[in-house]
Amino acid sequence: MKVLITGTSQGIGKAIAQMFIQKGHTVIGIDRKEKSIDSPVYTHYLMDVRDTENLPEIEDVEILINNAGTQNEADIDINLKALINITEKYAIQEKIRSVLNIGSASGHTGSEFPEYCASKGGVLAYTKNVAMRIAKFGATCNSLDPGGVITPLNDCVINDSELWEQIMEQTPLKRWASAEEIAQWAYFLTATNGFCTGQNILVDGGESINYNFIWKD
Repeated sequence: MKVLITGTSQGIGKAIAQMFIQKGHTVIGIDRKEKSIDSPVYTHYLMDVRDTENLPEIEDVEILINNAGTQNEADIDINLKALINITEKYAIQEKIRSVLNIGSASGHTGSEFPEYCASKGGVLAYTKNVAMRIAKFGATCNSLDPGGVITPLNDCVINDSELWEQIMEQTPLKRWASAEEIAQWAYFLTATNGFCTGQNILVDGGESINYNFIWKD
């Protein structure tokens, strides 16, 4: 299948792209950083997802995964508005099979930076809107909402032993997910799943049970 993924140069997006490549799919990535995946079935567009006027023309996308996101940097514009624009351009068409939005546990709990929580809360609601509109194509739309994930973006707390101990006290499974674990969920919800739709899937190791956000000052 033809799979379009945003934010593929590192972390969760890269892990998802690599999984689809390994499974034999054609993958297209959009990222403002240089490509970090070398594969004959991978095409990389170096650009900012907010640049709506210059988004590439990509026809017949079958799976769209909106992964590109940020924290404390134009969160509403990148995490929500750009996600909406990408979806409206590529997913509302008869070839689409599945849309997956990478949300956040913070969209459920509100336990993080204000604009970030608001952006991810918007993703959860927009997911349901898209699910209703692409159902006529036999397609699904869900959000995958992780808690803590081991990625470079989280190094500031992962490498702070005192904060890490506090975070683990709030996490029943006493660990964070790997990017590869989140990629497995992403693959299942798009390439395997054909019936679950309009749902916000919380995958956080039980972290949200405590509703207590810990971060570096």
